[in-house]
Amino acid sequence: MKKLMLAGLLAVLGLAPAVALAQAQAQEMMLVGQVRSVDETGTKITLTDGTKLLTPPGSAIRPGTLEEGTLVVATYREEKGDKILTRLALPPSAPTPSTPSESPKR
Repeated sequence: MKKLMLAGLLAVLGLAPAVALAQAQAQEMMLVGQVRSVDETGTKITLTDGTKLLTPPGSAIRPGTLEEGTLVVATYREEKGDKILTRLALPPSAPTPSTPSESPKR
């Protein structure tokens, strides 16, 4: 009986990391927005809708990398009420509509 309980306990403990990983992934959120500003330390991005995104400890946005009005796709997790970036990307450029060239009239 004790061996069966021990085996069951080991099975549950073996699944714990998988459950924790699934919970951590479930907590990640994604948003798309336009940059309003990046603070002088490069650790906080403010979007035009007022959302504030923080870089992880030890990380910073290089000066000049993000300009005002740049569209970004941000993945973040909430920690103590702060939105901590886990990934930041620029969306693929939308193709610009081409205007048909007029053929010269003869």
